[in-house]
Amino acid sequence: MTCAGCAASVESTLQEQKGVIKAGVNYATQQVQVEWDPQQTSLPDLQKAVQDVGYDLIIAEEKGEELQKEAQAEHLTALRSKTIWSVVLSVPVVIIGMFLMDMPYANYIMLALTAPVLFLFGRNFFVNAFKQARHGRANMDTLVALSTGIAFFYSAFNTFFPQVLQRQGLVPHVYYEAAAVIVAFILLGKMLEERAKAHTSTAIKKLMGLQPKTVRLLMDGLEQEVPLESVAVGDSILVRPGDKIPVDGSVLEGSSYIDESMISGEPLPVEKKQGEPVFAGTLNGRGSFVFKAEKVGADTMLANIVRMVQQAQGSKAPVQKLADKIAGIFVPVVIVIALLAFAVWLIAGGTLAQAILALVTVLVIACPCALGLATPTALMVGIGKGAEAGILIKDAESLERSFKVNTVVLDKTGTITQGKPVVTDWQWLRPQEAPILKEILLGLEQRSEHPLAEAVVKSLYEEGTNALLVSRFESITGRGATALHGKEKYLVGNLKLMQEKNIVLDSKLEGQAQQLRNEAKTDIYFANSKEVLGVLAIADSIKETSAEAIQKLRSQGIEVHMLTGDNVNTAAAVAKKVGLQHFKAEVLPGEKAAYITELQQQGRVVAMVGDGINDSQALAQADVSIAMGKGSDIAMDVAKMTLISSDLNHVPKAFLLSRKTVKTIRENLFWAFIYNLIGIPIAAGLLYPFTGFLLNPMIAGAAMALSSVSVVLNSLRLKNVKL
Repeated sequence: MTCAGCAASVESTLQEQKGVIKAGVNYATQQVQVEWDPQQTSLPDLQKAVQDVGYDLIIAEEKGEELQKEAQAEHLTALRSKTIWSVVLSVPVVIIGMFLMDMPYANYIMLALTAPVLFLFGRNFFVNAFKQARHGRANMDTLVALSTGIAFFYSAFNTFFPQVLQRQGLVPHVYYEAAAVIVAFILLGKMLEERAKAHTSTAIKKLMGLQPKTVRLLMDGLEQEVPLESVAVGDSILVRPGDKIPVDGSVLEGSSYIDESMISGEPLPVEKKQGEPVFAGTLNGRGSFVFKAEKVGADTMLANIVRMVQQAQGSKAPVQKLADKIAGIFVPVVIVIALLAFAVWLIAGGTLAQAILALVTVLVIACPCALGLATPTALMVGIGKGAEAGILIKDAESLERSFKVNTVVLDKTGTITQGKPVVTDWQWLRPQEAPILKEILLGLEQRSEHPLAEAVVKSLYEEGTNALLVSRFESITGRGATALHGKEKYLVGNLKLMQEKNIVLDSKLEGQAQQLRNEAKTDIYFANSKEVLGVLAIADSIKETSAEAIQKLRSQGIEVHMLTGDNVNTAAAVAKKVGLQHFKAEVLPGEKAAYITELQQQGRVVAMVGDGINDSQALAQADVSIAMGKGSDIAMDVAKMTLISSDLNHVPKAFLLSRKTVKTIRENLFWAFIYNLIGIPIAAGLLYPFTGFLLNPMIAGAAMALSSVSVVLNSLRLKNVKL
């Protein structure tokens, strides 16, 4: 594909095929994503349809990416060769056309030099234009083929039959230099554009290059170096100082500090001891250790990151869909304008040569390349930049939408706090009953999936408590859980659960619970069917960076809210510590989504940041959803952005990246539109009546090439943004 019009053409061709549900073409990545019904069509059928309109389709099989890279490398080599030869042949044509017009056989020499530039090195423009025309379509190739073809054949006619115009008192001008230089400039622009476009995907290449090619396996106590592809789940792998970690796994023996900045953005190395996870692509420090491979190949976190970034870079933002639509109708409109310019020149008394010159110049200058490249190149660089900083963006739409966010809702546990609650206090109604009650409580909490239950179980295990058998376990969402031990029913949960079940709370225990809440601790009640038997407190420490991140969000003009299922006192204490003014406590999972809906109804654009399964509904409801990377898989599946590290500072960074990317897209679109808005009237000769200036087609060709290159270079500036 050579322009955004080509992308629109391929997309509409695929969409017209029977059985195709949806097709999307990304011009910058040269990739297409198709959803189709295999009962009605097949990949070879789609490939043939694309080939019929002048393009090719590489089907993404096992080596699809390699084939695409090979094809792109071959294309660039051929483009370079064509460009060099076109320039070599065009230079003498320009010299003769400008300075040696009166030399013998000048027109015939220029014709001989121009013909190979157009029909050999610029052959593809004509072939593709013909294929497009057969299907009633037009693209940039159509503009180039029409403009250079008209200039060449008009010149050839005047070369062989000059007397026809001379009889009418007109000078038989030739425009060989214009035709040759237009092709040379456009080829040169395409070559520079291809080279610049290659740099927009460097983030992916960097990520893919993080894994080592070989691995040191330990087999029967012996070390053996094998290719990365040979590693299987369960293999023991030796990692020496300075080695890259080849696959995901957990440390079996030894310890070391590992630099995970390449996938998480965290600058400080993380200590890894026995049982702790290590990830492919990270860099070992000075220690040495052995780890067990648990995820290999496409299952590693690194492979998932690469896949997610590729899909995001191939997705389309709403503004890009609009630009593509405009690019799709742009070429036919330009052809009409060029014909109008031709007609107006003749009607207004201009010469045939001036009319042809205006027609050719309009066709040359109006290329939608820059329009097509404006959005995808900026998005590719922006999404790649995010991946390098540990911010994974699932689609372009979320990156564009983040720019408009004015309210952020944060979940408390795991987002603002560490998400690793620990039991800090026990208070019993009758302390002598504590040992037996703890055994019942352990039996009950073992059945629960709630993160706070996990903290209770851990604490009781550490005390050496044995669990008693419970039956008829029932989890009550947002409240707690109940179960039977013997014939007695026991309950564990929050104060609401106790109140709803009319459980009596001793005044002394109530006072102690109040004190715990004042200390920003979560109070949990353990009761039988009549009275509360004990109160325990769970604390979850606030992350060191949470207050700083919230301050940064506020300085960006974003209002920050906190939602928690915790009680009001604990929520208020946490909010005060991190500098939050807006919070809501004792919120059930479903109420989180309702809270976001309420904010949206007030006209706010809301981003939700969470990490747990209970945040999934709210994440789905929000305009922009951000999952903390160490949270649940479900939250990460639902969210459009994932922060690989648990540092809340990545949230303001994500919004900053969004703002910079959207600003770049707007700059690109502005210049692409301005270029055409100014260029086309000048090319048509609008200035001629006032200044006598008529744009040379050669200059138009250079301007067109320069506009595409400048858009790509502007997008590449995003790589230098400091997050």
